[in-house]
Parts: sequence; C-alpha cells; structure tokens
Amino acid sequence: MFDGGREDGACGAPAGPEAPAGPEAPTGPEAPAGLEALAAGLRALPPSCGPVRLVAVDGHAGSGKSTFAARLARALGGAPVLHLDDIATHRELFAWTDRLRAQVLDPFARGEAARYRPYDWSARRFGPARVLPPAPVVLVEGVGAGRRALRPRLARLLWMERAAEESWRRGRHRDGPGQSAFWDGWTVAETRHFAHDPSLPFADLLIRECAEGYMWLPRHLPAADPEPVRHTR
Repeated sequence: MFDGGREDGACGAPAGPEAPAGPEAPTGPEAPAGLEALAAGLRALPPSCGPVRLVAVDGHAGSGKSTFAARLARALGGAPVLHLDDIATHRELFAWTDRLRAQVLDPFARGEAARYRPYDWSARRFGPARVLPPAPVVLVEGVGAGRRALRPRLARLLWMERAAEESWRRGRHRDGPGQSAFWDGWTVAETRHFAHDPSLPFADLLIRECAEGYMWLPRHLPAADPEPVRHTR
C-alpha cells in the first residue's frame, strides 16, 4: 500500500464508528506551537527499544500517515522513518511481525543499526538492504504499526483520526482505477486485522488534520489489552 498525499479540511468533531466515545474519549484538543512542540515532547520520553524512542503512526490506509510522519520527522530534525509498506508484501499484508522483529526491533534493542530489505510492490520482490540507524527517535509509519506485538517497544502510539471509508476513498482516488482490485482486497484485510488487533483504543494521541495543519488530542488508555475479537467469515 502507498499512503501519501494530503487533503486539508476543517477540524470538526470525529465522525463515524472510528471516533472514540465513552470514558476513553479525548479530554480536549491540544494546540501546542506546531509540530515542534510535539517533537520536543517525544524527545523527552525515555527510550523504549534499546536507545531508541520508537513512535508509531497508525491509522487506516489513505488517512495521511505518510505525510504526517514526514512532517513530524522534519520537526524532529530529520528522524528516520520506517514505512511498513517496505516490510509488508502482497502475500503478507499484515503477517510481517516476525520480519519486523528480526530485522528492526531486535537490533534496536541491542543498540545496533537495523538492516531490512524493502519490498518492491511493482516487481513483487525484496530489494537491496537498507540501514536504519538507532536514532534517538525513529518513526514507524503504516497500517498496523500499533499492533499488540509492537506496543511494548513503543514510546508513543499516534493514530490518524480519519474514518475508514473516507480514508479508503482518498486512497483509491490517489492510486487510480488500476489499483481497484488491490484496494478491494486490502479493505477486507484491513478490516479483519483491526477487528482482531485494534490500535485505536491504545493510541496515546489522536492526530486530526486541519486546514491550518494538525491538532492532537490525548487519550485515556485502558489498563491492559483486551482479548482479541475473533473474526469469522
């Protein structure tokens, strides 16, 4: 999947079933002085994976994760960004946890640079190896970045607050009709993944895109991960 592009819109109330409700609702919008304030807060966190503060940017495909991660990385002074599109494959849209752990998380935990081979979605094979340094802050961007298996290694989990249907509509428009069949399969796979292993309930911040940039809202986190919801056909 490719998750880029940006569409500005007014900051309104959350819409659709993805909006938080009940006792875990946001306490109110936060409007620090730009992304620099968010970046400063992330730098101040204790390391979460070896010397690295690993920050996940999760959300539905087409929600604007890549664009936000790129801007946050710049605010962090050029922090490395790992795109999960480089880890996933056509056959393993979401079954990539072991590969990420072996190639990225375990080396970081040892204080070493990570080495991974990004997947080429056109050629359908892995490309040459890339090196990802154990920088003070590393962003992990992609659908499923806040999954259960990764959360113990995360310093923060950020969620792009955009409803699934709207996100997918943006993604389809971005990728064009040639990717229609892929999107048909993707939406089913993404729905199944989040039903079994949701990220949103465990997000530290909800990121909302606005005409003037972004705003973020804090979350009250549950005490522990719930049992996964079993998906049946």
